[in-house]
Amino acid sequence: MPAQATAADGPRFPRSVFRPLVDAGRRRSLVSGWLFLLCGMLLGMIALGGATRLTGSGLSIMEWQPIMGALPPLSHADWEEKFALYKQIPQYRILHQGFGLAGFQHIFWLEWIHRFWGRLIGLTLFVPLLWFAAIRAIDWRLGLRLVAFFVLGGLQGAIGWFMVASGFDPDSTAVAPAKLVLHLCFALALYAAILWTALSVRDPVPAPLPPTTAARATRRLAIGALGLAAITIVAGGFTAGTHAGFSFNSFPLMDGRLVPAGYASLHPFWRNWFGNIAAVQFDHRLLATLTALLVGLTLLVGLRAGLPKRAHDALMLLGWALLLQYALGVTTLLLVVPVWAGTLHQFCAALLLTQLLVVLHRLRGATRAAGDPVAAPAA
Repeated sequence: MPAQATAADGPRFPRSVFRPLVDAGRRRSLVSGWLFLLCGMLLGMIALGGATRLTGSGLSIMEWQPIMGALPPLSHADWEEKFALYKQIPQYRILHQGFGLAGFQHIFWLEWIHRFWGRLIGLTLFVPLLWFAAIRAIDWRLGLRLVAFFVLGGLQGAIGWFMVASGFDPDSTAVAPAKLVLHLCFALALYAAILWTALSVRDPVPAPLPPTTAARATRRLAIGALGLAAITIVAGGFTAGTHAGFSFNSFPLMDGRLVPAGYASLHPFWRNWFGNIAAVQFDHRLLATLTALLVGLTLLVGLRAGLPKRAHDALMLLGWALLLQYALGVTTLLLVVPVWAGTLHQFCAALLLTQLLVVLHRLRGATRAAGDPVAAPAA
């Protein structure tokens, strides 16, 4: 007969209690699906941010209330109170004097949706994180990274208020360009980190790639294209913040010149890159064109490198994303920045960034030494 357990042995539980409640493949599918959902919501947030900026709605809420601000005005008296606050800032006196409560409600709702969507993203991150941790579907390293993402998301909200508050300065009708760029860049950096994590959870082991110089060159070119695209987005943020897109609305020349007159009108010279409308727009055009050329070179090398189908398909989608984004940029400029075009242009910048990251993720196996067919793929 088997020996009986003693009190010193402690309680006995089935071994399955200490195992994750779902198998490894199912865990990867669930966690990565959740993270991809978050990425989709962040893309929506980026589009909402563009629309908010282009309609001048961002200054319509003069308070930062992370909890109570989730509720919109619920009575006519509440609306009048919010409108009275808005009347105190320069944007109302300079741009919107006399546009009435209905006009205020129009810009208020867009900004409120933008902020509410941010809160919803926070809940979509935090609540499933608790559940996945409870069922042990994530390890402690991934758990710490996701907690960091939640904290950084809250910091992004604080940066957003820091940006908005700059629009309340005397004689100001919009937020400070540098703070707008900071808000945009932090959002895209957080998005890129979550996207890369989602891709790595879904495909933790790099796919084997041909151990050729062409495969490694494709990866290096894609890294360069990603860096150049990021700089172009920063330049685009300054183009938006200084309203440079409303000038020089011709392409490819700027008022009949390749380099616009007055490019170097500010001193010291570096100030032109951030505050001179002619220089800001020219730099954005130039960087966008250089990005297009580098992506084109990446495609030329990569599509001839004998890459696996998934990497090949990612490169093809990258080419289409580039064409769409460049065409939207020219369209936005020629039509003098209509809200729909400007919003799509910002949204598609994030899509181009997305596809560059997907390409790089699928080329991770190209880090092995060329000519070494037995080298283990990089983790």
